[in-house]
Amino acid sequence: MKSIEEVNLESILPSNGPSINEVKKYLDKYKNEYIIIKIGGSLNDESFFKILIEDISILKKLNFNPILVHGGGKKLTAKLGQLNIESKFVGGLRVSNKDVVKIAQDVFIEFNKEILNELKNHSVSARSITSKENNIINVKAISEELGFVGTPYKIDVDALKKIVKANEIPIIAPLGLNSENQVHNINADDVATFVASSLNARRLIIISDVVGVMDKDNNLISEINSTKVKKMIQRNEISGGMQVKLNSAINIADKVKGTVIISGKKPRSLLFELLSTKGSGTLIRK
Repeated sequence: MKSIEEVNLESILPSNGPSINEVKKYLDKYKNEYIIIKIGGSLNDESFFKILIEDISILKKLNFNPILVHGGGKKLTAKLGQLNIESKFVGGLRVSNKDVVKIAQDVFIEFNKEILNELKNHSVSARSITSKENNIINVKAISEELGFVGTPYKIDVDALKKIVKANEIPIIAPLGLNSENQVHNINADDVATFVASSLNARRLIIISDVVGVMDKDNNLISEINSTKVKKMIQRNEISGGMQVKLNSAINIADKVKGTVIISGKKPRSLLFELLSTKGSGTLIRK
């Protein structure tokens, strides 16, 4: 006869995810732990997006504390293109004048609501955190050249914890306000990193287009420490966007127990990473 726990897990878990016996091993490990999950606007395939949101809802039903940070850069580029506004970048960051940042705000808030509604479809409560609603992020402008692009220097941790305590999933847009309440566009990876370190999160999970960090023979590295990451960067085995993500992981290693890079295009990758022995991406530890 099945236990009540097994019956409950059977009703929550998908058939193509980790087994019930595997999941049971991790329930206490992540119970009431903060798990920061960053997704980009590049998950344009609706099926991948829906599976990912379902997986996040499952984590909540398992009594974990997922906090979602989303980007939306590709959605913004597409919208600006429709309006015949050229996208200009400096150092990988979008130059944002008053017109661009206003459009960015609209695009990111729309995406935020899309995520919120999808979570509600899975009977999970969520709350939007944007520059217009429940803002918790204070920013400083990076440079005059970039315009209204900011870097976070303070978040309202207490407000964030209250949302979690109310049994809701916070959905954080990459937007913040300066001391004069002017909205600024923020790099979503920076937001996720700042939130994770401020909460001393158990995990920061970066959902990307790649499965994780690959070695020189193109094999997935399931776990790596900061020392090995630095050596790989020095040997030019890692570059570009992955190098930026790994440097961020190293910088917060004292405050976050582990940063993980996984693919959003690999079915159930989030569940397999947290709830199975083999994982699904690359875990970066101190």
